[in-house]
Amino acid sequence: MAKPARCAVTLVGMARPTSATIHTDALRHNLGAIRARAPESRVMAVVKADGYGHGLERVARALQGADAFGVAALSDAERIRAAGLSQPIVLLSGFDEVDDLPQLRRLNVETVVHHAAQLAMLEQSAGEPIRCWLKVDTGMHRLGFAPDAVRDAHARLSALAGVADEIVLMSHFASSDEFELPQTREQLQVFAHATSELPGLRSLANSAAVLGWPGAHGDWVRPGGALYGISVVAGQTGADFGLRPAMTLATRLLAVNRIGRGERIGYSATWETPEDMPVGVAAIGYGDGYPRHVPAGTPVLVNGHMAPVIGRVSMDLMTIDLRSQPDARPGDPVTLWGEGLPVEVIADAAATIGYEPVCSITRRVRFVED
Repeated sequence: MAKPARCAVTLVGMARPTSATIHTDALRHNLGAIRARAPESRVMAVVKADGYGHGLERVARALQGADAFGVAALSDAERIRAAGLSQPIVLLSGFDEVDDLPQLRRLNVETVVHHAAQLAMLEQSAGEPIRCWLKVDTGMHRLGFAPDAVRDAHARLSALAGVADEIVLMSHFASSDEFELPQTREQLQVFAHATSELPGLRSLANSAAVLGWPGAHGDWVRPGGALYGISVVAGQTGADFGLRPAMTLATRLLAVNRIGRGERIGYSATWETPEDMPVGVAAIGYGDGYPRHVPAGTPVLVNGHMAPVIGRVSMDLMTIDLRSQPDARPGDPVTLWGEGLPVEVIADAAATIGYEPVCSITRRVRFVED
């Protein structure tokens, strides 16, 4: 095997340069795009999981134009109120115990009711009326009342002084990102039958249903990933639906090494250099939240131009084939996802969805707002 006489290594002295830039104008744009697609519906901006990894308070302030916020934990509602925001908040996974009910009242938070145990807790609690969203299991089989139990649950809620008069009826789609499959249409039919003649506003549409099932929009839509510019529709990115990415994950080259033909790169020596070539080392790894399991060939942008990852992504670093970038130098910018490189491309390479990478960014990444 031919060996280079010497590997030229050039390092850059700098603090770790990895950053996630959050584009608040993109968040507002995406909210407007959703309103344009569902003009007759109110919009609940789902900001769970720390605003899908973008920062809960930052996202909530940017999305103040939404009609309500959807969260998964009471602690999220606490943070939104502490940030000075007074918009309605809905606890999407519902309350867990009787002691949560005074918290709901104190924070003026609405709650999803999806189980008979919650009905019993509400019947034992007194206080200011709480607005409830009654969840119907139409086929997701995760949370919600069975269709034949919905009328009884609605009657029990309606009889309680501690429940606000207007009960919202809701469900959740299992496969609304697959526009050609019949399951969403079947769920709509189950919901319509289970709730027929019951009073109240209706809410079914998640992000994918907002984008692809206009007949499911109802009175309230509940977009999550679409607000952040992400599509879960196979083969399509948020840009295909007029959405803009709300996060750019970026770093810089720490080194550019000249590696000889036949050398192996990275842990487990999984990638062999086909010729003498420049290899970039970038300050990003799974310790920052970048997916460890992306294969060689996954694209990044170096100076705005595509270049493939080679070797295995390690905790702190990745290696990049710079043959298409012969003038690349240490300190040059590397974009992992953002404008020009949708996060869906990276997610597809890692056999996941775009929601997971943005939710996985770790605390050592510096967040910047523009």
